[in-house]
Amino acid sequence: MNGEPSPALWRSDPSWGEPIGARVDDPVLVVALDGWVDAGLGASTAIAELLGASPTQVVATFDTEPLIDQRARRPIARLVDGITTELTWPAIRLLAGTDRTGRDMLYLTGPEPDFGWRRFLEAVTELARRMGVVTVVGLGAFPAPTPHTRPVRLASTVPAQSAELAGRIGFIQGTIDVPAGIQAALELALGAAGIPVIGLWARVPHYVAAMPFPEASAALIEGMCAITGTVFDTAPLRTAGQASRRQIDELIAGNAEHAEMVRRLESAFESEAESFGLSTDVPSGDEIAAELERFLREEGG
Repeated sequence: MNGEPSPALWRSDPSWGEPIGARVDDPVLVVALDGWVDAGLGASTAIAELLGASPTQVVATFDTEPLIDQRARRPIARLVDGITTELTWPAIRLLAGTDRTGRDMLYLTGPEPDFGWRRFLEAVTELARRMGVVTVVGLGAFPAPTPHTRPVRLASTVPAQSAELAGRIGFIQGTIDVPAGIQAALELALGAAGIPVIGLWARVPHYVAAMPFPEASAALIEGMCAITGTVFDTAPLRTAGQASRRQIDELIAGNAEHAEMVRRLESAFESEAESFGLSTDVPSGDEIAAELERFLREEGG
C-alpha cells in the first residue's frame, strides 16, 4: 500500500534452524487443510495416518491472525476447576517426517484460511521453493454415485503445467464449474511457479459420506505413493475398511430398496458411468445415510 513489503506470513520453528531447506532432500509436500469437501473423512484420516507413520517436527508456523475468522473457528479454552488456564488457537503448520524408506516428506496441515488467500498462496509457494519440494500432492474426497462394494476410485485435478501427472490417476471428463477450495488455488499458484502439483480426490459412496470411510483414505495414500514413489503402509486402513464394509453390508441386506440401489451403482461402476456428484437416476441416499449413522452409533462405530 505504501510501498513497504508485507510482513512475513510464516516463521520457521526455532528448533528447525536455517537455512530452512538444508535438512531435507527433494521432499514431497502433502497438503490436507480442513474446511472443504472431505467426504467420509477421507483426507483427514489419510493425513492423520501419514503423520503417525514417523516422528514429525514443526518446520514453520503461519500467522493465523490475518488468515482465520476466530468466531468461525474459535480457540479451545481449557478450564480447570472453573479457572481458564490456556487457549489453544487454530494453527496452520508445515511439518517434516519421512516415509518407510526414509524419504523426506512435508505436510501442510490446519484449517483452510478464511482470508488472505493470495498472501497465503505466495507464502506456501515461497516455502516450497526454499524447501526444494519436488512434487506437491493435495488430498480430498467427494461424495459420488459409487458403491461401497467396489474399490475406491480416484480423480485428479492439476494445473496445465502438471497435465502429465493426471494421466497416471484419471480425471473427470468434460467441463464443470464448482466452488473452489484453497487446494485449487494452490494448484494454479504452484503450477505457475514450475512446481509439479496434483490434487487427488477419492470418490466416496454418497450414502456413507457423512461417516468415516477408511477405504477412501487408503486409496488416497496409495495414489500418492504411485505418483511420488513414496512408501507407506495402508494395511491398518484396509483392515478398518473391511470392518466398515461388513457393517454397511449388514444394514443394506435388510432393506430391498437399498440393496437395489447398490446393485444399480455396481452396474454403473462396471460400465464406468460415474459422474461428479449425485446422478439423477440413482435414488437419494438421505434415508440410508440416516439409518447407517444410527446403525453405527448403536454398534459403537
